[in-house]
Amino acid sequence: MSRQRPPAPAGLSARGATLSYGRTPVVEDVDLDLPIGGLTVIVGPNGCGKSTLLKAFARVLKPVRGAITLDGKDVHGYRGREFARTVALLPQSPIAPEGVSVRDLVRRGRHPHHTLLRQWSPDDDHAIGFALDRTGLGDLADTPAGDLSGGQRQRAWIAMVLAQETPIVLLDEPTTFLDIAHQYELLELCAELNDEGRTVAAVLHDLDQAARFASHLVVVKAGRVVAQGTPHEVLTAARVLDVFGLACDIVPDPLTGTPKVIPHTRRAGTTTGPANGA
Repeated sequence: MSRQRPPAPAGLSARGATLSYGRTPVVEDVDLDLPIGGLTVIVGPNGCGKSTLLKAFARVLKPVRGAITLDGKDVHGYRGREFARTVALLPQSPIAPEGVSVRDLVRRGRHPHHTLLRQWSPDDDHAIGFALDRTGLGDLADTPAGDLSGGQRQRAWIAMVLAQETPIVLLDEPTTFLDIAHQYELLELCAELNDEGRTVAAVLHDLDQAARFASHLVVVKAGRVVAQGTPHEVLTAARVLDVFGLACDIVPDPLTGTPKVIPHTRRAGTTTGPANGA
């Protein structure tokens, strides 16, 4: 299928945002812009608030102080379908309804585009076919989503997000359940979407993957943004030690030249296996 025309650009920003699930703040007083047309990757240790921040950008969570804005307007001032035509979110570990096929799951991405005056159209069929082809699921379109492997199911959710055809795509740990080859395949797809004009933001755990694919890298520690910029600016040995507690060297990736983390946790020449002849 031919490539889709990229949607008009749009920008998400946080200003003085404090986020909480109860009385204790998880994210505090954050100022952050997701650069329009950029591929932003948010990294940080477990429990630091990076997924919470992404939920706020998707208006799943409302700030207790400060604001999240889309093109300068508070995200909670938009109508639901209007916002969903601009911002798509793939959350962590989504659950498909029992018995739904892959095609029907992907169809759900078209709901924001339907109104009383605009029902199903050839544009919807094209968007669904394009999303299935793009994620390599065309041959599995009529398969129940529950019968898929974890990696295939994750690609089905990503296809649903693609079918939504939004200018902004938010992905919360999208490489979960994927083997290493499919992780890179997915990240290459994110880069392609970005090259085609979409603003993409993702939460990742792997620092090498983050550095390879991000145009804008954001580091979160204990609910605060402690650094942001290009991977070369942000990913330093001192910062990895401070944020992740990992002593390391940062060297250029031999293929891409992007920063690569070499941990100090193993001494050269040591082994964990049995001695020779054992």
